[in-house]
Amino acid sequence: MNASNQTIAASELLIGGQRSGKSARAETLTAAWLARSSSHQALMLATATAWDEEMQYRIARHQFDRAERVPRMRTLEEPLHLAEQLRIHSRPDTLIVIDCMSLWLTNWMMPAGQDNFEPELLEEAISQLLTAIADAPGPLILVSNEIGMGVIPMGREVRAFVDALGRLNQLLAGVCQRVTLMAAGLPLTLKAPL
Repeated sequence: MNASNQTIAASELLIGGQRSGKSARAETLTAAWLARSSSHQALMLATATAWDEEMQYRIARHQFDRAERVPRMRTLEEPLHLAEQLRIHSRPDTLIVIDCMSLWLTNWMMPAGQDNFEPELLEEAISQLLTAIADAPGPLILVSNEIGMGVIPMGREVRAFVDALGRLNQLLAGVCQRVTLMAAGLPLTLKAPL
């Protein structure tokens, strides 16, 4: 189905591998949302943090490209407190895109400049986020990576991250109205609104 003809779900999880077309799909859905009404707004909650020069370049490139493709979408950088930002910004006339949940989880599990990961803080953040998604008055699109289809990683920390992301993706899929798997730029609906 063409994104411009698809109704925007109250909440949608776009999931897939790297370069599968997740962010492009989110932008296409956002552009279609904005085209439906001059009163519609869109906000990107970007979770990436620029921890090195290559990541700084990636972020700048994404910002530039996004401004070209979806000029009416504002961007707010929020690496950790997504539930709070949803409570502040979600409105019926505002589509919010969160890109991406994988980096959000990384920010919690591997905090920059810190050696201590506090699992109870992550669990509380996930609980608050799930509630904020369910209670959001406006439409949401969440982008996340599917990384559990490959070989089992050798390192303990990497295995813990793969397990945590798998659990997070399952929780997000449970609370989102629509779930779309992206592969080779093509959407496959895994869960549709009733």
